[in-house]
Amino acid sequence: MDLALKSYKKHYEYSYTFGMFPTVELINSRPESVLKVLISSNFKADSSSLDIFELCKNKKIETEINDKQFNRIGAKENCYVIGVFKKYECDINGGKPNVVLVKPSNMGNMGTIIRTLTGFGINDLAIISPGADIFDPKVIRASMGAVFRINFKYYDNFNDYKTSFEKHKMYTFMLDGEKSLKDVNHNSDELFTLVFGNEATGLDSSFLEIGTSVVIKHTNNIDSLNLTIAAGIALYEFCS
Repeated sequence: MDLALKSYKKHYEYSYTFGMFPTVELINSRPESVLKVLISSNFKADSSSLDIFELCKNKKIETEINDKQFNRIGAKENCYVIGVFKKYECDINGGKPNVVLVKPSNMGNMGTIIRTLTGFGINDLAIISPGADIFDPKVIRASMGAVFRINFKYYDNFNDYKTSFEKHKMYTFMLDGEKSLKDVNHNSDELFTLVFGNEATGLDSSFLEIGTSVVIKHTNNIDSLNLTIAAGIALYEFCS
């Protein structure tokens, strides 16, 4: 397959996984989307590593040793495997718990949250625009390929999401939330949505009127928790 590969841009119809682990996640989770797998001439397999050539052969995926492509794409020196895949669309499950990120801007944070929610058994993510590009290689790398295990969908605004998931109980995480997280009585059988705001601005005051607003209390030594930490704490409380 002859593709004129370049450093990633959001408008491209394809993207990349940098490194063995996220590439294997891509192959195992979304084999139909893989266009090819690039392998560096410096790649050296050992007895403890997966045979990437055999995996691709079994999945009928093309492999190519091409150092020029690595340089053109902008891979780092310690990257020896790159997956090239076509972007895809999916939908989120109305019968399962969801996480909503409202206007997330940091790609590393998004990837880390995706990995965390996957670890706690949630596989459906809604993103309220404008939001970070979920197919950016930085998101994929931060998620360690977990992005390929989830369903996701972008919405123009939160109301569009909310009207589609009226059966979900909404929990909005805010510094001025009405309830402390430790005081939230969550029924393990109920459908729920955990809503988190932008890294810099959080959720605006209108979210106080949506469902149950929740605060994760901490000392006055800091002004707020990092978004990924807050999401991790909330996911642990609701899913463990």
